[in-house]
Amino acid sequence: MNRILLASAFLLVSIPAAFADGIPSAPPATAVVRPAPKAPAPKLVEPHLHIARSNVVGHARVALTFDACMGQADERILSTLVRERIPATIFVTARWLKRNPAAVAVFLQNPDLFELENHGQNHIPAVNTPTLIYGIASAGSPQAVRQEVEGGAAAMVAAGIPAPHWFRGSTAKYDLSAIGEIRAMGYRIAGYSVNGDGGSLLGAVITEKRIASAKDGDVVLSHVNQPTHAAGEGVAKALVDLKAKGTEFVRLEDVEDTGDDKTTE
Repeated sequence: MNRILLASAFLLVSIPAAFADGIPSAPPATAVVRPAPKAPAPKLVEPHLHIARSNVVGHARVALTFDACMGQADERILSTLVRERIPATIFVTARWLKRNPAAVAVFLQNPDLFELENHGQNHIPAVNTPTLIYGIASAGSPQAVRQEVEGGAAAMVAAGIPAPHWFRGSTAKYDLSAIGEIRAMGYRIAGYSVNGDGGSLLGAVITEKRIASAKDGDVVLSHVNQPTHAAGEGVAKALVDLKAKGTEFVRLEDVEDTGDDKTTE
């Protein structure tokens, strides 16, 4: 009897111990991994540019500037400029030059109308810090900004275009350090005062209204590389509207100017 009681007691003690051996131990506490803090977004500026006014009532002076980013030439705009003998400043990228030799020939055949300036090599925003602007990755370093500027200029000279004196980066946004570096390279940086076509994304009617509202001393920014967009129709109509009002059209090289953020000082 005592043997039975002892055996039972032994089982009561040993079973929990054996059972406990089969239970996995609790995982060790792990350190909380916190995500690294995000680098602050770079401070970007979108400089304005104005030209010297005529100060003559009914005779506004306006500088038309066009970006030729990528894609094809918009013949609706180009043919209007040539037919109406309207001067303009065209900012071209190396990529656009390569794809549009016929349009480049028209520019070079009309030196009294067209001033050709630098829009960069690959249409990359001239910002020293890595960031996205309208979904476009910035250059991200001073070296990359320099390559964007110098590559664009080299392509222009190779195409028979005089060396440029103005630069306008993709998206027209910059950080202040990039502005200083581009200015040190000998360039004036072209802002604007009237956004004519919203990156060529606006409709024809609103584009025409915006550009036709340009006042004495304004610098208008539009695009000449989106022939399938409705905005181009509005641009062409606005050019005729402005001319009918007696507007004096000038190129950037022909007139004094004032730019924000030390872009032209």
